[in-house]
Amino acid sequence: MKLQKYTKLAIAPALMLGAALALAPVQKAAAEDVTYLLPAPAFLPAFGPWMLAQAKGYYKAEGLNVKFQRARGGVDVAKQVGAGNAVIGGGIGDTPVIVRPNGIPVKAVAVLGGGSLVQLIAHADSGINGPADLKGKTVTALSLQDTTYYALLGMMANAGLSRKDVNVQGAGPAGVWKLFIAGKADAMAGVPDWIGIAQAAGKEVKIFPADKYFKSMAQAILASDKVIKNNPLLIERLVRATLKGMKDIMVDPEAAAQVYVGHVKKNAKKLKYITNVFKLYNKYVYAGQETLGAMDEARLANLQNFYAKQGIIRKKVPVKDLYTNQFVR
Repeated sequence: MKLQKYTKLAIAPALMLGAALALAPVQKAAAEDVTYLLPAPAFLPAFGPWMLAQAKGYYKAEGLNVKFQRARGGVDVAKQVGAGNAVIGGGIGDTPVIVRPNGIPVKAVAVLGGGSLVQLIAHADSGINGPADLKGKTVTALSLQDTTYYALLGMMANAGLSRKDVNVQGAGPAGVWKLFIAGKADAMAGVPDWIGIAQAAGKEVKIFPADKYFKSMAQAILASDKVIKNNPLLIERLVRATLKGMKDIMVDPEAAAQVYVGHVKKNAKKLKYITNVFKLYNKYVYAGQETLGAMDEARLANLQNFYAKQGIIRKKVPVKDLYTNQFVR
């Protein structure tokens, strides 16, 4: 009897301990909510790496519950991230060059590709065979205060052309490709998303990679100095998961497109278009990095020099203040 009583007393705490241990993994697995600011609507193919990271559970595997919100362009993202209204955001590798001289403390913590996001696209029968042939032509860009326009300026400058030599129209995110498709523009400074739209509309185009003429940047992940210092593990997890999404597109764009259209309902019936756009990103934007996500410091320095020369920025800052590669090792 004494033995039975002792056994019962011993079992009760053991059961309590077992229950506590069973609950522990559940509590540990609770995901951390993160607001991720994007410069444009999340359904755009440009944000394929982010959507794949979400669809395939890469953020979840890092213990993160990522919610995407739209800002008003990359500069607005940088302002919000710099002010602490979001811990992370998306822009272009150029963005810190533009905002840091104005006291906005953000850095690029990863660059999604070794190429330029912006390309020069011309109608196949336009007689345009490069930036030098743009003189007197009409070219569309997103706006006249945007990196698509600045990249176009860089390509033109390489050919000895100034702003006055070309009729550049800031046409907005839809007008930039609509005017081109309608034949009201000879060329456009565009991203793969817009190239894919033109091709889907049956237009024969010539694509002139910006990299050949002017080393602008791909998309970038932006974070503030404060969060980089105080919560580097969070940035590391966000970067790692997003780069996995990009890697999936690089390895197999067709398979990635299948996953993407199953996740992004607005593009559910656009598999052919998304597949083509992913292949364009692979060819013109994502390739060329020895370390996936790493910033090329020399390229960034040259870009800042150009922006200063063109009067786009009022002063330069130390290049190492514009980026960090600590999260892409």
